[in-house]
Amino acid sequence: MNYSIVIGVAVLVVILIAYLIKRNEKDEEAFEEEVIQSELPPEKDDKENS
Repeated sequence: MNYSIVIGVAVLVVILIAYLIKRNEKDEEAFEEEVIQSELPPEKDDKENS
């Protein structure tokens, strides 16, 4: 069995997993911000109410 191929594939898998974890954290922060903004009542513009 060729260990250099196995090691190469293992390194690529580790890099892929690290990339997906980092991207997931970034997407989660954006999602949380979106949920927070959607739960806040809309701001009233004083110019429209005058």
